[in-house]
Amino acid sequence: MMNDQDWQSRTKLLLGQDAADRLFQAHVLVVGLGGVGGIAAEMIARAGVREMTIVDGDTFDITNRNRQIGALVSTSGRSKVAVMAERLRDINPDLVLHEAEVYLEQERITALLDAAPYTCVLDAIDSITPKVQLLQQCVERSLPVVSCMGSGARLDPEQIRCADISKTTHCPLAKVVRSMLRKAGIEKGIRAVFSPEDPVPGSVVESADAGPYKRSITGTISYMPNLFGCHCAAAVIRLITGR
Repeated sequence: MMNDQDWQSRTKLLLGQDAADRLFQAHVLVVGLGGVGGIAAEMIARAGVREMTIVDGDTFDITNRNRQIGALVSTSGRSKVAVMAERLRDINPDLVLHEAEVYLEQERITALLDAAPYTCVLDAIDSITPKVQLLQQCVERSLPVVSCMGSGARLDPEQIRCADISKTTHCPLAKVVRSMLRKAGIEKGIRAVFSPEDPVPGSVVESADAGPYKRSITGTISYMPNLFGCHCAAAVIRLITGR
């Protein structure tokens, strides 16, 4: 008999007890808590995973408020990890949560992946070098990973899809990631969320103030990064549950 007061009763009803139990026992690593990673982390937490590790070295600023779930007037200037940790614990007080307020570099990636036996990894990094390094190490460890490609400079939500990274098309970020992974001998084995929609002309500008590992600023709108994040969370949950 299902307990109506069980906050995960609807999840169990949808997935069945066995699949739900796999989810409730999982440890998910989420790297990047911006427009995509923030909502993805929340959806994964609401699905009931037992343990999460969240990683981001950035703080919220005024430009994040048009799209990032944790970006409010009251959170401006605060650590993205700290803000999202409060939110995730308010969703599930029993969540075992590990917080890392760092930008990932190769040495840190190795240490992070050595720190726990993760069930699945979600890559929501928007900087190419650490993104590729993380994906490479996940593949080398046979660690299931879902990676988000470019959500900016696009407007059509109906074109978002999830496929093996070898099947990604019309995405400049995916093209660069595929090329760099190919040099490491990796051509497939990564679930990628992407859109084949051509980027909106003029929506990407070069900037010296773009942030670590970045050379440009990309225009975006409220719903697209969040929908990409929901697709990423869905891919993670389906990998864990075998759906």
